[in-house]
Amino acid sequence: MAKILLIEDDRELSETVAKWLSLERHNVEIANNGQDGLDLVLEGNYDIFIMDVNLPGVDGFEICRQYRNKGGHTPIIMLTGQGQISAKETGFNAGADDYVTKPFSTRELVLRVNALLRRPAAYRDSNLTVGKLMVDTSARKILKNGEPLTLLPVDYALLEFFLRHPGETFSAETLISRVWPTDKYPSVEAVRTAIKRIRKQIDDEGCEDSMIETVNKMGYRLLKP
Repeated sequence: MAKILLIEDDRELSETVAKWLSLERHNVEIANNGQDGLDLVLEGNYDIFIMDVNLPGVDGFEICRQYRNKGGHTPIIMLTGQGQISAKETGFNAGADDYVTKPFSTRELVLRVNALLRRPAAYRDSNLTVGKLMVDTSARKILKNGEPLTLLPVDYALLEFFLRHPGETFSAETLISRVWPTDKYPSVEAVRTAIKRIRKQIDDEGCEDSMIETVNKMGYRLLKP
């Protein structure tokens, strides 16, 4: 599951694209103007950006340019009705990774998104095993010793994130930005509660030490086996 930001002022189109991406189990957020999109791009944490070129306020080229100038590496797909080579050249020079000309097939866009997401190491394998836990992203299941766990959607997303980053420590604020939708505004207590639920699912009964360790004044980490 990837966290995707879609910046598109055509509300009907953005809702259609978001629906198709959601069917692929991606978490999609939408900004309907350039300034809101730029703010989210610069402040949020996403796995891929999809942005229209002709946006009110700040155009897609400028959003892309500012993000790359600040050292951002997240993949960017540009959407536009401009099919000229010169327009595409401008987009690629601004830092775009792919370019889709309107009108386009939503299915093709989804395929392009998934292709870009396969580039980072974190998305190469549909199955990932850490100790007794295995995540099957294609089936959207996490198994312990071969038995599927019963997880809430946010708990699944949080545990999958930990499984993709074993041994790494993350603050509650970082987990919120990477796992929860930006418009949900969850509290730090929501993170603690989710981790408590997950621990009940993954830890052996009677075991004092959890697989998800609380690191004093720093956050949480999934212990490597």
